[in-house]
Amino acid sequence: MAKGRLLAGIDIGTDKICTVIASQAETSGLTNVIGVATAQSQGLRKSQIVDLEETISAITDSVEAAERMAGYNLSSAFVSVSGVHIESQNSQGVVAVSEPEGEITPQDIDRVIEAARAVALPSSREVIHVIPRDFTVDAQSGIKDPKGMTGVRLEAEAHIITGAVTALKNVYKCLDELGIALSGPVFSGLASATGVLSETEKELGVACLDIGAGTTSVTVYVEDALTYSAVIPVGARNLTNDLAIGMRLSLASAEKIKLFLSQTEADSQPPPNATAAQIAKFKKEFDTIDLKALGIKEETTVTSRRALVDGIIRPRLKEIFQLVGQHLKDAGLIDQIPAGLVIAGGGALTVASLDMTKRTLSLPARLGQPQGLTGLVDELGSPLYATAVGLILYAQEHGAFQPLSSPRSPSLKTKISHLPLKQSYQKLVGLVKSLLPG
Repeated sequence: MAKGRLLAGIDIGTDKICTVIASQAETSGLTNVIGVATAQSQGLRKSQIVDLEETISAITDSVEAAERMAGYNLSSAFVSVSGVHIESQNSQGVVAVSEPEGEITPQDIDRVIEAARAVALPSSREVIHVIPRDFTVDAQSGIKDPKGMTGVRLEAEAHIITGAVTALKNVYKCLDELGIALSGPVFSGLASATGVLSETEKELGVACLDIGAGTTSVTVYVEDALTYSAVIPVGARNLTNDLAIGMRLSLASAEKIKLFLSQTEADSQPPPNATAAQIAKFKKEFDTIDLKALGIKEETTVTSRRALVDGIIRPRLKEIFQLVGQHLKDAGLIDQIPAGLVIAGGGALTVASLDMTKRTLSLPARLGQPQGLTGLVDELGSPLYATAVGLILYAQEHGAFQPLSSPRSPSLKTKISHLPLKQSYQKLVGLVKSLLPG
């Protein structure tokens, strides 16, 4: 393989953990996906870790499978973070230009961003992102990049995303247990938006909804600047719960039905040139779902597609989008997103999701298809992988690379993470280190 650099992202979600490894050639600069692996999440509830050991085990499975596919070990990676503990605010900073008669330097820009970052936060919260929205040089506002301009006073407006220290430290510990250095935490909504939004949509004004299993992340861009971020504690798993309660089935059976309804949505149209009798027969057969054919062994054997979609799924989707609309109205942004909404995440594939988005919010909407990468992109073309793709694009933008040099070899720390005596081993190592001379 040609010389290059590795980029890696680990999307830790309520339902799945996805690891993506990509290489970037030094000559062409193209980012090529060389490893993708997904593992079933364990130990997470509503995007937050509730069982550390189970989560570490699930992340290990995903990372090792991706490393085997890529043929390289990971030494560092970006990781997605989400949950209702995520909050955001906009802040301003002002500094005097270091050389008033000269040009604004990168150091001046760093200082004004740092000034905008200096907001009062309780000790229980940690800054995840400080993203500049625009700059003002003397009286001229709306500047995207002031480097090289002349002025005396430099102002910056920044969007600050924060999270709970305890929730973030749990995520960091998972990577540390695997021997992977943290390149940085990335808000899952920001990663998803990076993976699916176009520059035109950001410039016009757009909202990106990442509907995960446990939560829905909201990010809003106005005039190409990130303006609002939030997490709503409702996701696609609520749809599964509603189906299970409404049909008196197990959660596993309800999930099968939900996936079946979503996968067959495209087959809802009768054959072309069909007669009225044929259309009526087609609709009747299409509306009837044989649960035994889906491998569901509960007492209920047949159900109506219309009753499930119109009676259970649509009302819950309406509730989710009403909550999104309320957030946008409270932030004063509902009239500033003419490009509408782009929905991503596994919940975006739910039957009727796009239609309910348009109906509930009266805005244009589309499914977010991840773009911007080459290689194993067929596996990543679904809205399900918007956050994972966005992590790689974010890593590319922020220059977090590791050398593409040594091939994969089994990691001692990864092996140990599967042993039942792991904690005893770590205590033994700590004891030996403490006895060694300094």
